[in-house]
Amino acid sequence: MKTSIATVSISGDLAEKLTAIAAAGFDGVEIFENDLLAFDASPRDVGSMVRDAGLELTLFQPFRDFEGMPEPQRSRTFDRAERKFDLMGELGADLILVCSNTSTVSLGGIDRAAADLRELGERAAKRGVRVGYEALAWGRHINDHRDAWEIVRRADHANIGLILDSFHSLARKIDSNSIRSIPSDKIFLVQLADAPLIDMDLLYWSRHFRNMPGEGDLPVKDFMRAIAATGYNGYLSLEIFNDQFRGGSARSIAVDGHRSLVYLMDQVRREEPATALDVPAMPDRIAAHGVEFVEFVANDEEAGALAAFFRSIGFRKAGQHVSKQVTLYRQGGINLLINTEREGFAHSSYLVHGTSVCAIALKVEDAAATVERARALGAEIFHQQVGPGELTIPAIRGVGGGIIYFVDQGPELRKIWENDFELVEDANPPGHAGLAEIDHVGQTMVYDEMLTWLLFYTSIFRTKKSPMVDIIDPSGVVRSQVIENDDGSLRLTLNGAENRRTLAGHFITESFGSSVQHLAFSTDDIFAAAAALRANGFEPLQISHNYYDDVEARFGLDPELADRLRAENILYDADAQGEYFQLYSPTHNEGFFFEIVQRRGSYNGYGGPNAPFRIAAQKRSLRPKGMPRI
Repeated sequence: MKTSIATVSISGDLAEKLTAIAAAGFDGVEIFENDLLAFDASPRDVGSMVRDAGLELTLFQPFRDFEGMPEPQRSRTFDRAERKFDLMGELGADLILVCSNTSTVSLGGIDRAAADLRELGERAAKRGVRVGYEALAWGRHINDHRDAWEIVRRADHANIGLILDSFHSLARKIDSNSIRSIPSDKIFLVQLADAPLIDMDLLYWSRHFRNMPGEGDLPVKDFMRAIAATGYNGYLSLEIFNDQFRGGSARSIAVDGHRSLVYLMDQVRREEPATALDVPAMPDRIAAHGVEFVEFVANDEEAGALAAFFRSIGFRKAGQHVSKQVTLYRQGGINLLINTEREGFAHSSYLVHGTSVCAIALKVEDAAATVERARALGAEIFHQQVGPGELTIPAIRGVGGGIIYFVDQGPELRKIWENDFELVEDANPPGHAGLAEIDHVGQTMVYDEMLTWLLFYTSIFRTKKSPMVDIIDPSGVVRSQVIENDDGSLRLTLNGAENRRTLAGHFITESFGSSVQHLAFSTDDIFAAAAALRANGFEPLQISHNYYDDVEARFGLDPELADRLRAENILYDADAQGEYFQLYSPTHNEGFFFEIVQRRGSYNGYGGPNAPFRIAAQKRSLRPKGMPRI
């Protein structure tokens, strides 16, 4: 599989873009004309830069408003084409993209367009270059790849071929299976882009909202399966117009792009095994079955305060690591670790972020295969020194820099605790609160990074993404999207902050980076849990009493139930499938918090309607300036 990306897809000047593209592992690059025009170096020098970076120049683009022009415009278009062929010779490019005409003076007609392309092919042949014709979704006469192919077919010239772009075809809902009958040698290049489903003008949608395959909602996989079925084995190139990407990290966006292509073609290989494309072999997406442990990092003083809070919600001290300053707290199937080591990754994490979650461990079907797949998709493998006889737990670095460990289910899972920890009985255990499992993990990042996190998780694990929803904070909007497996044993909520005034934005700013902001624990009886927590000295987040008057009327609750909710500061939501109860802790440090939830029936949401009232209460509970942490 040969991968390419258009320079328009990422930020920076041309030199910065080429460096990022090469570092991400791409084989080739499309030079977008505006990037060349804005760069202060000759086309010959730019061509040398491309080759020095180890890249092939896959395409020069775009050449606009060519076919079907009346005179005198027609003669001028051929003059322009000759000038572009000159430039291509300087660059060392052998393929130019001609997109379908959008000019109001252009004339329709398949045969007229084919005749123009045939003549252009003759001129291109003399220069040793090729021309790829593409149907723009908003083309004046040609906006369908089927018509573009008919023009190329009638042009009948070796130097004229088709360029297929997933956005232009899928935005117009053209059946991808129509591609399967196109001869592979007449497909000169495949350009790929995804996009969220938005009802808006096609041109504006294309210019501002494209994203990487797998990050949007278009059926890009089906499009690529149809292309693979033709026997095509040329370049797959990303052409992404996206305002976020233009302002983001060129290196990060390039890495995302390469990961998206590898992930896409891995899916295609499994469904179209006869593809001619050489797709890297890797394990299939890995089934993950929940969180085995969450590791916090702290100094000695803050660790004591954190441990005291764990005890207030019913966690007992259950073990001490045999060689490290790591303490295990346990309740039900939940394992929480506090790491106070003064060297290594955890300590480095503390120096940057303060008391925070530095790692999570996921229960997976095959830990070694998980690491192998993650490596193939560009993830950084994490290694750390272990003591004699201790287990080496496979791990990678997550998008925000935290560690994700992978543990096999079954006997291997028990070995972690039996081998690496000295298990103990808590001499003065707190009252058990009936917390059973980790219901979900809430991770917070700046909004511009959300697509990166989403692609990272969905490409490695057998998960699905929910539609994005807006969480209303009194100081702005937070975008939220859920990644979960089929049985709900693994749920990750991604929350993208757009400004630092929101609770999510405050957390990112004050803790110096994206991380886990909250943990939600499940219980079968939230009222019994609330009573047990109260007996342990737990003080819940105080919810406005006005909320309960509204929720009683909105859901038609029995007044007795409404009174119980009010007395325990429990939030309530319901849908056609079931009910949801939420009990929150106040915020700790700079916005971290815990949640206890009960799901009744088949409720599968996260209490989104309660978010504005919960956030308002949490902001009231934020640590005043100058107060000690935890």
